Amino acid sequence: MPGVANAEDAPVEIGTRILVVDDDQAIRELISEFLERHGFAVDTASDGAAMDRLLASKSFDIAVLDVMMPGEDGLSILRRLQGNRTMPIIMLSAVGSDIDRIIGLEMGAEDYLSKPCNPRELLARIRTVLRRVRQAAPSAGPAQQGGQRLGFAGWSVDMDSRLLLDPDNAVVSLTDGEFRLLRAFIEHPRRVLNRDQLLDWSAGRDTESYDRAIDVQVSRLRRKLERGKGVDLIRTVRHEGYMFTPSVEALRG
Repeated sequence: MPGVANAEDAPVEIGTRILVVDDDQAIRELISEFLERHGFAVDTASDGAAMDRLLASKSFDIAVLDVMMPGEDGLSILRRLQGNRTMPIIMLSAVGSDIDRIIGLEMGAEDYLSKPCNPRELLARIRTVLRRVRQAAPSAGPAQQGGQRLGFAGWSVDMDSRLLLDPDNAVVSLTDGEFRLLRAFIEHPRRVLNRDQLLDWSAGRDTESYDRAIDVQVSRLRRKLERGKGVDLIRTVRHEGYMFTPSVEALRG
């Protein structure tokens, strides 16, 4: 409506490609038509096999993935894609309990929306995730002075390429959300950070979230960092938040 500011008025990056995976044809058509009216290029798939064919021939900026599908369900697809993608994924599900959202986030989803959902809310969530991805580009921070390749406790991370190497020089794959959280810790080492600060620095204040979202992200990142020498790199500080325990240094070469 003229004169009313809302999420739909936000600028849309022309050429952004979205993949919608849902076994319900009516929902696929509703979502794709709505998003296309707002400037997105949308492809749809009815199941995991159709999704795989599209991913083999095209790249997408974000995917909207239904949970409850016959055959391979959305969580199974998400698990299969985990670690082999940089494409953020928003889950849709008719089951909207907190535990189901936590499971989806634990498995690597960037956001989780209950069905039936208002297409305008889905649009706002998509724009929020895409904005976070753009904002995840390296920014000036205290730990980044002197170079973009940083080291901590035998690990190294290239802030430009988002390449994380463990102490054995093996690549550790991170989702977009996990990388943003790691960057927040790296930029504020040896400090107790509460949930609000981590949300601010890793996602931005406009992020749709709930109380346990950061706890889920920290748990996922902590498990991946345990591949090192068994050192607890992220310490839980009871009633306060989390602390990234190692010192961070700029690496040369």
